[in-house]
Amino acid sequence: MYSTNVRDLKMEIPMQVSVTEAKGQLPDLVRRAEAGDEVILTRNGHATVRLVPVKTAPDKKTRRTLLEALRVSASPTAGPSAARSQDFLYGDDGLPV
Repeated sequence: MYSTNVRDLKMEIPMQVSVTEAKGQLPDLVRRAEAGDEVILTRNGHATVRLVPVKTAPDKKTRRTLLEALRVSASPTAGPSAARSQDFLYGDDGLPV
């Protein structure tokens, strides 16, 4: 059963602030963006900039671990021999089916 209560719907409207207003509250807007809130700066009522947190790059050890896991998962698996890969195209007599 679905809830019809509006409060149960997690649709958040992004915070919109004019560039002029943002000048005085930039530290607060940055904190909100870092916390995950969507902050949009507007100019003349039109969205122009979205503040988002920068994702940090993984350190060298983490990158190496991820690459090794990728190499293992992408290693080739044994399949049918290339010499026999088109056998289904020919009958027992060697003629095309």
